Amino acid sequence: MKHSKCIGLIIAICLLGFWGCQPTSSHDTYSYTLASQMLPDQNQFGAYWYQGKAELTSYELEQARYGEVHSGHAVLIFVTEDFSASKQVKLDFPQQAGSDAVKILKCNFTKKFLTGIYPYSLMSSTFSPIDLTQNPHALKVATSAQEWCGHTYLQINGGKNTYEIQGNSYFESEGDEQFSLDKTWLEDEIWNYIRISPEALPTGNFRMIPSTFFTRLRHVPLKEEKAKATLAAAAENDELMEYQITYPGLNRTLSVQFQKAFPYIIEGWAETSSGRGRELTTRATRKKTIQSAYWSQNGANDRDMRAKLDL
Repeated sequence: MKHSKCIGLIIAICLLGFWGCQPTSSHDTYSYTLASQMLPDQNQFGAYWYQGKAELTSYELEQARYGEVHSGHAVLIFVTEDFSASKQVKLDFPQQAGSDAVKILKCNFTKKFLTGIYPYSLMSSTFSPIDLTQNPHALKVATSAQEWCGHTYLQINGGKNTYEIQGNSYFESEGDEQFSLDKTWLEDEIWNYIRISPEALPTGNFRMIPSTFFTRLRHVPLKEEKAKATLAAAAENDELMEYQITYPGLNRTLSVQFQKAFPYIIEGWAETSSGRGRELTTRATRKKTIQSAYWSQNGANDRDMRAKLDL
């Protein structure tokens, strides 16, 4: 009887979130944290994230593009919101939404840089449930890119077992498209994972859908790829952690460094890949971090706030 209860408990844990019990293929051998360890300390988390402000962090950016590295800046904006699980949009009246309301952490990720005479402007928004035990994957990702040749838009909506994807592009090879992918890890969601529960990041060998920035800029199909990831103390600073993802089939590596202590502020990242016959690295280094209700600071006099971010 005790043996049966033990087996039942193990099965229950697997279903709740120990994804290591259910590898996506016989070649995937990765580690994933138990569901009970994925929840952040609510008092600590709430004291930082539930005070009616967003966290804004600016970065010095060196962006690889067209076989060269171009200077620019990036901003990561993290904020908690009430989100509609069914409509997958921010709720206007969350108190009326009942069980449809989901507490999420949103990451708005922007990049701006010049390539010769013309500018690039990129933005992605990723919406992740704070309670990862209920849904370990982002509910939605939306990414756009604008430059003087044209612009593109890509949206990923999470279903029960699939991602529903809509893409619109100025470029013929992409055009207008709608398709589905089986649910798996998204590179875009790791930024939120770092801020919610970094110990729950997947490590080892598994499948991951690469960054929508990467696939849009390279004009390559959005699909899952073989990936290998590690999480360890940063070699040059024992107060930082480093999460590294390598895609053997893409000859691409992404390393993200973040503070070991809560609230796990992201210090920077490096992305190395090959293009136009050269291997180049995109780098970002943190400049300033502030907390602000920026959506209410939209007057002409508020422009001085940008100086606090060194923008």
